[in-house]
Amino acid sequence: MPIEARRGEPTPPITLDAPSRTHARFEPVAVKVEPAFIDRLHDVCGDVNTDTTDLIEAGRDWWPLTIGWALRSEVPTVPAAIARPTSASEVAAVLKACHEHSVPVTASAGRSGVCGNAIPVSGGAVLDLTGMTGIVDVDDDSLLVDVRPGMFGDVFEDRLREDHGLTLGHWPQSIALSTVGGWLACRSAGQYSTRYGKIEDMVVGLDVALADGRLIRTGGAAPRAATGPDLTQLFVGSEGTLGVITGARLRVHPVPPAERRAAYGFHAFEVGLDVCRRIARRGATPAVLRLYDTVESARSFGVPDRHVLIVLDEGDPHLVEATFAVVKEECVSAEAERLDDELVARWLQHRNDVSALESVIRHGVTADTVEIAARWLVLPAIYEDVLSALTAIDGTLVASAHQSHAYTDGACLYFTFAGRPSSPVDPLAADAYYRQAWDAVMTATLAHGGAISHHHGIGLNRGRFMAPALGPAFEVLATVKAALDPRGILNPGKLGLPSPFGQPPWP
Repeated sequence: MPIEARRGEPTPPITLDAPSRTHARFEPVAVKVEPAFIDRLHDVCGDVNTDTTDLIEAGRDWWPLTIGWALRSEVPTVPAAIARPTSASEVAAVLKACHEHSVPVTASAGRSGVCGNAIPVSGGAVLDLTGMTGIVDVDDDSLLVDVRPGMFGDVFEDRLREDHGLTLGHWPQSIALSTVGGWLACRSAGQYSTRYGKIEDMVVGLDVALADGRLIRTGGAAPRAATGPDLTQLFVGSEGTLGVITGARLRVHPVPPAERRAAYGFHAFEVGLDVCRRIARRGATPAVLRLYDTVESARSFGVPDRHVLIVLDEGDPHLVEATFAVVKEECVSAEAERLDDELVARWLQHRNDVSALESVIRHGVTADTVEIAARWLVLPAIYEDVLSALTAIDGTLVASAHQSHAYTDGACLYFTFAGRPSSPVDPLAADAYYRQAWDAVMTATLAHGGAISHHHGIGLNRGRFMAPALGPAFEVLATVKAALDPRGILNPGKLGLPSPFGQPPWP
């Protein structure tokens, strides 16, 4: 049965039936950790865990490929120890110990990433940040909140609303599974991002522990400061490879007093995309502006012959009214069909449900979602090319997409693929199909100058595409990594960066 989210703590994607018989798939690349290092961890951190069952759980996240592995009692890797600090000074002490002993360390919390971001590829230590939770300070005048990185998203939002009448406006599908620090580490997007922006738009400053144990603070002292490069953004999206986030200062908003909803249907996906572009171009920013192709419209809304656009906005009543006037004008001009507003309620009811994934994989189907971003100019071509490439792969059962986050300059396309490999009993066949599907999406996206990720990050799965995506700038990233983490201990194997512990085992 699908696992229910455990409020305020990590929720695994699937139960391991026999942890005692679990095999670590990446074991050959795991670093040997000496007992003296474990003793050092006990000296500097009050909570160090070496229980086998807990170590096994800490070796995986929500990467869909690994759910199939779990059905065969396999996890990607098993770390040697879990350190669970409760303060920034403890984080710094753990990192300093890892640095001095050259032991890899992977920051972890909700482990909700779907690209292997939190998998400790080379073993070593897992730095569990769920012990660092809670709101530290609220500046209601300036609409700023200081929060610790291990606070789970749904708990954070509840506390903001109930205790302070505020909202972050950040609603990722994983809100009950993920933490504030994880959002920042992977440049997360919420479902209301067209109104509120992504997490990089919400953060004004960070507290960060560096690889050698130094603690630094970036930004947050004053708005729009021009004190050199924005070091905050250096760490946002770095996935724990440059430093470990120990605190964040975020922009928040009063709880909105008004909300409005609408739904429309288009005869062509490209026409719907252009309407979204024109809405954004006119300065309207409805919180939700999501366009589904016919495959997903049939699956999610029971509307098989239209490309469904759902619209939701919240905020000051006058602003919401003006936004919906723009939306209506653009949809009418494109001869869109007005659909029942109840479709928006249906989306709201099921938007965070991920329970179907385990069932699909248990039936021998390999499936995943891939989100990319691109300019409006090339989005229609990427949509067509990706779906053509996916359907051409032997074994593909379905390929579909929706536009999930819209901005003035472009949008995110969110692709879904599902396939049954030619030899479903051969686990290597499933891995090969999965790799081929991802290659198809990434190749088509890069060919049109798109971004290989919009909000899921890079992790392990996308690492092989980083060098072509960044070009010569990839060398700059590697240089920054070498300067901040000269022994390469921070989350090795991620972002496609070189590692002193060897090449990552995937693909």
